Amino acid sequence: MAIQRTFSIIKPDATKRNLTGAIAAKFEEAGLRIVASKRIQLTLAQAQTFYGVHSERPFFGELCEFMISEPIVVQVLEGEDAIAKNREVMGATNPADAAEGTIRKEFALSIGENSVHGSDAPETAAEEIAFFFSGLELVG
Repeated sequence: MAIQRTFSIIKPDATKRNLTGAIAAKFEEAGLRIVASKRIQLTLAQAQTFYGVHSERPFFGELCEFMISEPIVVQVLEGEDAIAKNREVMGATNPADAAEGTIRKEFALSIGENSVHGSDAPETAAEEIAFFFSGLELVG
């Protein structure tokens, strides 16, 4: 296994409930290092661009509206097999199916308001990191 970087979003439902620190602690407890982090407010255009891959899906409009409803925290996580580790720590998209101790099991309100997003592959991670962070913001 190699050291990887992956991308994470702490979503509006979690920031609204002041769960940023608790969620970050879950990542760190799992051995992931937060190498970049910032709290931002997405515009509708930014949300539509970021989630463009879903533009033809019926939930696209609702997803974009949700993602601009409150600030989010975007992060770059680093560690051994970081992509898989992050997805394990997040848990299943549906909190009812998520394993005990995962972020979504503990904090998600629903499938749509599931508190976190994480990259699913190295290519996706690179694209998502570049969308939100410049090279100067990525320290290691």
